[in-house]
Amino acid sequence: MRTAEWKDYELIDTSSGERLERWGDVLLIRPDPQIIWNTEKKDPRWRKAHARYYRSNKGGGYWEAYQKMPDVWPVGWRELTFRLKPMGFKHTGLFPEQAVNWAFAMERIRQADRPVKVLNLFGYTGAATLACLWAGASVTHVDASKGMVQWARENAVASGLSDRPVRWLVDDCVKFVQREQRRGNTYDAIIMDPPSYGRGPGGEVWKLEEQLDGLLRLCLSVLSDKPLFLVLNSYTTGLSPAVMEYLLTVLVKARWGGRVTADEIGLPVTDAGLVLPCGNTAIWEGKA
Repeated sequence: MRTAEWKDYELIDTSSGERLERWGDVLLIRPDPQIIWNTEKKDPRWRKAHARYYRSNKGGGYWEAYQKMPDVWPVGWRELTFRLKPMGFKHTGLFPEQAVNWAFAMERIRQADRPVKVLNLFGYTGAATLACLWAGASVTHVDASKGMVQWARENAVASGLSDRPVRWLVDDCVKFVQREQRRGNTYDAIIMDPPSYGRGPGGEVWKLEEQLDGLLRLCLSVLSDKPLFLVLNSYTTGLSPAVMEYLLTVLVKARWGGRVTADEIGLPVTDAGLVLPCGNTAIWEGKA
């Protein structure tokens, strides 16, 4: 289990299908289907939350505010600053468990001692992009949502990184990589966090378990001759760390050597002294 280290974020307690979290100075209660235990909510901060997200039986849900809170507020991780806000479907614009992967990418880029080009697919609000930029890489950030790409740009400004070498692209990730393959463009590292399920603009269905092999093969076509790393994140229940490790081993390691590691990532729960699993990550690292 790989856990993220934070000061501005804290998973305080978990019970009855919910998380109690501190995001900077803001306390939020959010649902989590993995929390199947009904422990006593002893921490007084359960009753001091700024807002709580409720799921709807008809899909989606809504936030209920208990006290005044900012529309947008900053949290920091290392040298980076992220702008947060309550979103639909319980999110805030940041997945704090991913900090372990940001730290990994920063370290590998710094150790490379050469120019590094990173491709961040399904880049969301840009946390991994900012980490790579801070470490000295040039980054191509791709996401199909115009709003998410704009949010990522705002995070770059908040972190003092707006002048770093980055391309912000609103595009379908698969189609973009296909075009990069035809252009002959390559990257030294790829980070991807593909969605579990979705529909394309033509109504086509995307299911990660069925599409991941093809997506990985496509991405390998734009890796450079001496690639540095490939990070694959997944929140899909059916993709265990062992399955992801197998994929990267037979597709990436078989071609470039190096090593593959895979594990759950999680967040420490302050009150319980345990770790809440929050998804899986598999990483291929090239030879030094």
